[in-house]
Amino acid sequence: MTRRPASALLSAALEAAERGWHVLPLRPCDKRPALHGEDACPGVRDCAGGHRKWEDRATTDPDRIRRAWADIPFNVGIATGPSHLVVVDLDTPKHKGNSNSSADTPCGVTTFQALCERAGQAVPATHTVRTASGGSHLYFTAPPGIRLPNSAGKLGKLIDTRAWGGYVVATGSRTATGAYTVTDPRGPVPLPDWLYALLAPRQASRPALPATPSVRASRYAEAALRAELCSVHEAVEGERNVTLLAAARALGRFVAWGDLPRSLVEEALQSAGEAAGLAERQCRATIRSALNWSIARNGTRRAA
Repeated sequence: MTRRPASALLSAALEAAERGWHVLPLRPCDKRPALHGEDACPGVRDCAGGHRKWEDRATTDPDRIRRAWADIPFNVGIATGPSHLVVVDLDTPKHKGNSNSSADTPCGVTTFQALCERAGQAVPATHTVRTASGGSHLYFTAPPGIRLPNSAGKLGKLIDTRAWGGYVVATGSRTATGAYTVTDPRGPVPLPDWLYALLAPRQASRPALPATPSVRASRYAEAALRAELCSVHEAVEGERNVTLLAAARALGRFVAWGDLPRSLVEEALQSAGEAAGLAERQCRATIRSALNWSIARNGTRRAA
């Protein structure tokens, strides 16, 4: 398969960034991120304060984009959360050797049309992209101040959504099955209220620290836990994962010293991270690695 030249994909990345959409490089002719993983993190530049994952490193900075796409024809990904987008992904049935069963399975477009009919709504007219597999991406702007998570099948079979914790392949990109092309060039419209009502998670209460986290916990350890949870809650966009990492590292010493049980620290930080808008898996990986790092370095309590 012929790859698109880096210049064409660079133009696609810059065009997306001009819209305010945060982009990240994907592997050439692939949908997977081209950024390094935690195990291979060099700990420099973006990751100088701790490993930053693709959602935190997605950018609209044209200089960074030009450097990233200067020589390699990376496909272009759009991090939907930082871009304040909700993308409804209408997929096509996967062929599993039985063409008849695939033909009998409604595609995501058909299922979504039926969903709209049941809701008494027209199919929303918004920015639309045809995917490489023949499906559709419907782009919507996210409700102000709302951090919706991804969903899989919540709206119906072969219908997923990408929001915080997710990304989509941008137009101009290509995989082995085809290209991503615009079919409706208008700008994204706001996510309809009726769709938001179907996607909104149940209102979760603000995670609270148990009154007595451990019979051995000192007031200092308990105060430190409360302070770190507060810092995660109040972290601004783009710094939430780094703040969670720092909080887990700070609390790891109390786990190592026996002042706080690890299970309580993990649960409290997980709740705080998710409430701040981080993805469940991202929180869990960040907390685990940070606690392991801190515990390994704080095995012995320093003398007062």
